[in-house]
Amino acid sequence: MRVVQLSDHPSDLLKRSRQRVSKEQQRELQRYDNALARHQAELKRLVSARDTARTSRHWLAWIRGMFAVRRARRMAPVQPRFANAASEEEAILMAGIKGEQSVADALGRSLNDDWVLFRGYHNPRGEIDHVLLGPRGLVAIEVKNISGVVSCDGDRWWVDKYDRFGNRKEREDLLDRGRRPRSPSMQLNEPADLLEDFLRSRREDVDLLRVVFLAHERSEIGTCRGARVHIFTEANDIGTLMRKVPQPFNQHQRKHLEELIIADHRHHAARRPR
Repeated sequence: MRVVQLSDHPSDLLKRSRQRVSKEQQRELQRYDNALARHQAELKRLVSARDTARTSRHWLAWIRGMFAVRRARRMAPVQPRFANAASEEEAILMAGIKGEQSVADALGRSLNDDWVLFRGYHNPRGEIDHVLLGPRGLVAIEVKNISGVVSCDGDRWWVDKYDRFGNRKEREDLLDRGRRPRSPSMQLNEPADLLEDFLRSRREDVDLLRVVFLAHERSEIGTCRGARVHIFTEANDIGTLMRKVPQPFNQHQRKHLEELIIADHRHHAARRPR
């Protein structure tokens, strides 16, 4: 299977997250340095006042000065300690990158060079993690690296998490982190619809299959009613789905579709604000 890397949005987000953390750490160190300089100046003043009182034999002032110096030393600012562990945001991004790569690796092991995997396709309605094109059809794949039981009702998705005794300990809605939070099906279908419309406008009457792939080893599919996408946990299920396509693509059509997908992505990438 050939891989065409159109963009690497998760890695870009991870890089920006780490840069942001680094800047926050630098600001925290600067605040510490400023506080330490103020403390040292105040301590120097108190020590000088104490020593002056001793030289002048003002014993009461000297005793007060000793206690003031001790108290000031205990109030010294604490140097910040930065944890080596990744932040929560970084952990989520790294898990997403790992999930996407695991899907690409699994597909690569089972598909030959008649297939091409586009990674990071993007249009104004969002990003599609993987677009897989081959003799048996075209499929858009949204990868979710989620530990738990994933259920849905139409475009509403949620995940239940259980403890080791089988008791449900948490339920949360599955939504992305965009300005307009979307469920996985909406997150996939909105850009997929636009891509499908574009291909049809170029005389490629294709049905773009849609798959939400649960990549985590502890992902399970719960009850899904009225699902608007296919939901899989095994890469082989994608191959099984595509073997059901009634009209396979010939080599000429696949080449044309590949050119169109790359051109469409580059067109929208050039128009995106930096």
